[in-house]
Amino acid sequence: QVQLVESGGGLVQAGGSLRLSCAVSGSIFGINAMGWYRQAPGKQRELVATISSGGNTNYADSVKGRFTISGDIPKTVNLQMFNLNPEDTAVYFCNALKWGRAYWGQGTQVTVSS
Repeated sequence: QVQLVESGGGLVQAGGSLRLSCAVSGSIFGINAMGWYRQAPGKQRELVATISSGGNTNYADSVKGRFTISGDIPKTVNLQMFNLNPEDTAVYFCNALKWGRAYWGQGTQVTVSS
């Protein structure tokens, strides 16, 4: 089993910054990519950013230039978020891929006030 625990969410004003972190425990051997997804009320969960064990990154167009993903795969993954806007309000989920199977954290709320 793989356990993921997110931290760092909260309430921030528009234009502010937050840093999310995700710690991985359990059977981490075989995890080759991690990422962050988010789900706003009434919307589907969407990809925010991913990072591979080789350091390759991928971002949603809506966050390019504002968010940066980093980490020590497979142990931790972070998401630094700058210039937040109310459209970034969502529950943010940490994700890990292990041999084709996805594992999820419980989510952390990010709320951006205007």
